[in-house]
Amino acid sequence: MVANGIANWPAETMAVAGSSLGGFYATWVAERTGCKAALLNPAVDPARDLSKYIGEQTHFHNPEESFYFKEEYVQELRDLVCGELRHPKNYFCVIAKGDGVLDWREMYGRYEQSQVLLLEGGDHAISNFEEHLPAVMNHLAL
Repeated sequence: MVANGIANWPAETMAVAGSSLGGFYATWVAERTGCKAALLNPAVDPARDLSKYIGEQTHFHNPEESFYFKEEYVQELRDLVCGELRHPKNYFCVIAKGDGVLDWREMYGRYEQSQVLLLEGGDHAISNFEEHLPAVMNHLAL
């Protein structure tokens, strides 16, 4: 759906941004188009990480609501793996060492050839993101 939606967009002036799983998806878009990307604590291997959640799950923000996470979703994530980055300089990553969800070392290893802002401490949500927004906007030329 995303690929169809952006098929006619000019890659040289477009940009994508994503956090966590959104960072994985943004990487897929950036690798396909060559556009710039800003990633915030990006997921590196969500198929591996999410495969243990196949089945009935509750919503994080509302545990009284549930959904079913299907095995086919994990395969869809595997199908989106990009391999080695072809355009590492197109990425700006904000990675918090204090992320309690994803391993900062894995994120850093994936994007070390890119511009990386490595934060001491912090959290998965990058709660102080407003402090880093000017650097993100600068990279994306916005």
